[in-house]
Amino acid sequence: MKIYYVEDEKDLSEIIRKYLMREGFDVTVFYDGETAIKHVEDQVDLWILDIMLSGELNGYDLIKAIKGVNSPSSIIFTSARDQDLDKIMGLELGSDDYLAKPYSPRELILRVKAVLKRQQQFSSSEIAQYDHYAINLTKREIKSNHGMIDLTNKEFELLLFFIKHTNQAFSRDDILKHVWGDNYYGSDRVVDDLLRRLRHKMPDLKIETIYGYGYRLL
Repeated sequence: MKIYYVEDEKDLSEIIRKYLMREGFDVTVFYDGETAIKHVEDQVDLWILDIMLSGELNGYDLIKAIKGVNSPSSIIFTSARDQDLDKIMGLELGSDDYLAKPYSPRELILRVKAVLKRQQQFSSSEIAQYDHYAINLTKREIKSNHGMIDLTNKEFELLLFFIKHTNQAFSRDDILKHVWGDNYYGSDRVVDDLLRRLRHKMPDLKIETIYGYGYRLL
């Protein structure tokens, strides 16, 4: 699998590059955002982005650029700054995971493998697995350790949205747009009602409430 790694600390980037290559990944390193942004349309499985980069472009700029071209690439971002702020901002922009500096190479490898595994589940199989829930994306069926789970169409659409965007934070407006569509003009509290029903039917879903903002599936 192909990985683009953007990190301006050259000693760190060389260590991580060697670890990733040892695991069999094809790794290209960029030391600044200006060079990396020229490659956002490349066919690559994963970007690893540092938020703080030398030059005018930072990791946030790169996430926006990658998402702006509708790239299917997964994104992991790292930061040594205010962890909570960076984590929320990065996840809101569409990254798949976050790792605070300093981190160990082995921890990064584990995160990389987990993100790529989730990506493969949706690209190569009609079955998505979350905890003990087996979600058939084609038949729209859910099987758990306790039997089959019946969801309404909207409940399934909400579940599918969260499953495809694990660890990403979304506002109620974001969820309304993706699940109900642009033409829905009702209250955003419909999200809370639907989520309450989904939690009742699938209690092992780790859906985090971000007070004053929205939700995230962990």
